[in-house]
This record gives sequence, C-alpha cells and structure tokens, in this order.
Amino acid sequence: AKLNALKQEKSDLMEELQRIEAEIEEEDSKNAHLRERADVFSKMPEKKLVFSGKMGKANDTEDFEMKPHITYPMEEGTALITFEEEDVAIKILEMRKHKVDLGEECRIIVEAQPVHLMMPSLVEIDTEICPQRILISNLPKMDTETMQNKLEIHFSKSKNGGGEVDCCEFLPDSGTVVITFVEKNIAERLTETEHHEVKLTQTKHKVRVTPFINGKITNLETRTSMCRRTVLLTGIPNIMDQETLQDMLEIHFQKNGNGGGEIEAFLYNPLGQHTLALFSNVSSEDTEE
Repeated sequence: AKLNALKQEKSDLMEELQRIEAEIEEEDSKNAHLRERADVFSKMPEKKLVFSGKMGKANDTEDFEMKPHITYPMEEGTALITFEEEDVAIKILEMRKHKVDLGEECRIIVEAQPVHLMMPSLVEIDTEICPQRILISNLPKMDTETMQNKLEIHFSKSKNGGGEVDCCEFLPDSGTVVITFVEKNIAERLTETEHHEVKLTQTKHKVRVTPFINGKITNLETRTSMCRRTVLLTGIPNIMDQETLQDMLEIHFQKNGNGGGEIEAFLYNPLGQHTLALFSNVSSEDTEE
C-alpha cells in the first residue's frame, strides 16, 4: 500500500512538472514576442518631429483621429457636390428637388440626397518584423531608378552581408526603399548593423537599414456617417455632352438665388459610365453620426 501511494505521488508530481514546464514554455514564447515588439520600436526609421500644443496632466488622454481614404461607387446619372459651407449643403438638402435651366427653354429636375459613408471608428493593428525585407532610409536626393539599382547591386553581394534580391521598391511618401530578399536570414543579418556605406554617387553615402514591419488588422469597427458639406444629385438625364452639363449644373448650384454657394469640388457621372469617387482625408468635421 505504501509503494502504491508513492507511485501515485510520483505520477502526480510528474503531471505537475509537465504542467509547470508547459506554463514556462508559454511564458518564454510571450517574452520572445514582447522582445521582438520592443526591437521593432527601437529600430524604427528616424523621422524629425515637431511637438506643439498645450501642457496637460499625465493621466489626460487624447483621442486618435483617423483620416481615411474612402472609395464611393457612384450610380449612373448622379453628381457629387462639395460646398465650402455646411449651411449651403443643408439648404440644398431641405429644398430637395431643384429645377436646373439649361437654356433654350430646356430644364431638368434633379433631386438632392445626403451622402452616407462607412467610417472606421476603431482599428487595432498587430505588427511583426518581416523576415525577408529591410527598410532603407537616410537616402540622398537623386534619380529614383538609379538609386534603386545601386542599392540592389550593393545588397545583393555576399561580401556586403546581402544575398539574392527578389525586388526593390521605392516608397515616395516616406522617401525610403524596401528590399525583399529570396532567403529569410539575410534581412536579420543586415539589420544587426544599423548604418551601411553604399556608393550611390561618386562618393559613399551612409544609409540606415532597419527591419521592415508588417501590419495586420486584428479588429475593425465601423459607423455610418453623413457628410456635412457634400450632396448627391440624382435623376440627371443624358441630354448633352458630359463637360457642358457638368458646367451648367455647377453654375446653377453656385448661385445664391438658387440656394447654392461656393463649390469646393464637383463630380458628375453620366448614364452609361461607372465612376468611383474618392473621399480623401475625411475627418469628423466633414461627417456626423
């Protein structure tokens, strides 16, 4: 009986040991992921920043405002008008039906409707280091194609710590270059040395090599909002060429006597065509829930 009790105790201890080892392995995995995240932010490309604003308490929080680019499919025989003033758009919507004079006793009746957009209200992004790409910054101003060729040649040589390059891409918004390698271990090896001297012109230039960060959206919440200054016109017949009819509509809705006002943007999509309107940098000032 004592031997059986000891065997049971040993079995219980082995199970407890396996459980603890599994927990340790899970914690090690979490720590490795956290170290990688810390490494990501410590190796971000340098960018000059200017901070302005008022001082506040440490526990004060600020809302993060996103300005998305929204593609809006327009139906045939419609137009989008964005007025400079919100009051003008409200007046046009209240009048609803508008009689537009096209000259020579020709008139059309169009209807004004509000524009509703699907806006993101919450976005959560998970980041990780790409094992096959590097981000090159601190580049001189020169011909883009020449610079890409010089960088690809330099980082494809094994004596420079590089390897076979799959593609080399220039990012115009940040003025940086992304190089993708065929093998996975090359990018990590190159980023261990932050600065590399590359012969881009007659002399060598010191560039900064950092990891390329992939982002994946893990959570996205949206809300429907109405544009404050943009109005949709529907029921526009195809009775003259596109440019002339657009000019006539724009002239009509710009006159104060017709309830209109100064127009910031105008886009007309005639019958028989498919058009996508782009709402760029839409903010809370332009929309309401």
